Amino acid sequence: MKKIIFAMSMLSLAACGSNETASVSAEDSTLLSTDLVSNPVSATGDNTAALSEMATMDFKDSVHNFGNLKEGEVGTYDFEFANNGKKPLIIASASGSCGCTVPEYPHEPIAPGKNGVIKVKFDTQGKIGHQEKSVTINTNSGRGMHMLYIKAEVEEKN
Repeated sequence: MKKIIFAMSMLSLAACGSNETASVSAEDSTLLSTDLVSNPVSATGDNTAALSEMATMDFKDSVHNFGNLKEGEVGTYDFEFANNGKKPLIIASASGSCGCTVPEYPHEPIAPGKNGVIKVKFDTQGKIGHQEKSVTINTNSGRGMHMLYIKAEVEEKN
């Protein structure tokens, strides 16, 4: 038994030491520069000077109430935001709290001083009564994570 465990350990160590690496072309234009991503928050404290230089994601509003919707309708709302920071804003991901809430977001960096939109679609199929859903957005802004919220009263279709 000891021999089997030793052999398996050696195999896993050999696999970890593999020299196989994925090569990335320097000319690949789909990659973002690592200069756009930084984290001035560390175990020793915040670097406030660096924080003031980061991108921002400032929303006009972060909550939208659709009011009354009929079951089966799809509500759509555009959450407008601005990058009032000094670095380009990168949205790494955006996800809804359930499959009925789907965000669409810009995949290219938002330059300082420019605006963008997160379009949120809410499918009311199978949702009756008071509904509250959220969208989580991960960015390179000083805050990092941002939340958007939608609400609706979904009436049963006749």
